[in-house]
Amino acid sequence: MKKISILIISICFGGMLKAQQLPQITQFMINNYAVNPAVAGMYDYYQVKTTIRNQWVGITDAPRTTVLSIYGRKSKNVGLGGLVFNDQAGPTSRIGGSASYTYSFAMTRAVKMSFALSGGFTQFKITKQGLNIEDKGDPYMQGGDVVRSAPDATFGFNMYGDKWYFGAAIPQLLSTNLNLIDDDFVRIYNTNISTSDDVESKGKLAQHMYVLGAYKHDFNPFWSIEPSLLLKTVGAAPLQVDFGMKTTYNDKLWFGMDYRNNGEMAALLGYSIQERFMIGYSYDVLNSDMSGYGSASHEFMIGIRFVAANESEIMK
Repeated sequence: MKKISILIISICFGGMLKAQQLPQITQFMINNYAVNPAVAGMYDYYQVKTTIRNQWVGITDAPRTTVLSIYGRKSKNVGLGGLVFNDQAGPTSRIGGSASYTYSFAMTRAVKMSFALSGGFTQFKITKQGLNIEDKGDPYMQGGDVVRSAPDATFGFNMYGDKWYFGAAIPQLLSTNLNLIDDDFVRIYNTNISTSDDVESKGKLAQHMYVLGAYKHDFNPFWSIEPSLLLKTVGAAPLQVDFGMKTTYNDKLWFGMDYRNNGEMAALLGYSIQERFMIGYSYDVLNSDMSGYGSASHEFMIGIRFVAANESEIMK
């Protein structure tokens, strides 16, 4: 039973070693609502974006993530948004959804501020079938799959101007325990487990902190460059830093790169069609620790903008 507890702790908290208990996205500067719901206040139009990520291709049961978001401004001060996601890694999977409300106001003539609160749910599942375990008779492996659902919330703020934005978000704000192992099971089969292990084995959703910012500089009417930064931290895990650089030609074709402080790098490529449709792709090169086990990570993005004739775009 002790080994099963360690397995569950590893499943729930192993990703925290790289600040990734939540899904990771390379094209965060494009689907920025998936990081911070407060960015919905920056746009005078609604947009839908889908991100599909296959991580560490070549590694069996590697993470696969799908995110669908819709967000934009409803009125002068109010922005609305929603998000659904499916994240699967090995025998574990997470599916969830949320809706957000954003309130924006002017701090000065050039600077505005947005605050957002989103609420929703997360369903966590451990599939027992096919697991390779040492003790086939382990009582925890009897019965069906482990499925738990829990409410969730995210708070975010975003400060922005015509060509830049900077803000932060706290996902998994409620820090809910999933209770993957109930109290009766622990008492009957594992009387030696400590109180701290008991709490961890239930699978607590840890609060994260995301800091997101970007700045767009126009060289001339055709070329622009946009550096972006994403900081991710949780608990005692090391800080993860993503630094992106996106260059755009004629507001249509963009290409660039992303670098993480764990040694991974990614190439970005995308294209906009009639300022309404967009497609994007990123290719992540694994760091030296992972290169011997898999080839790379692939991420695809599809977006649609719904722009009314009398509306203008605040920031692309």
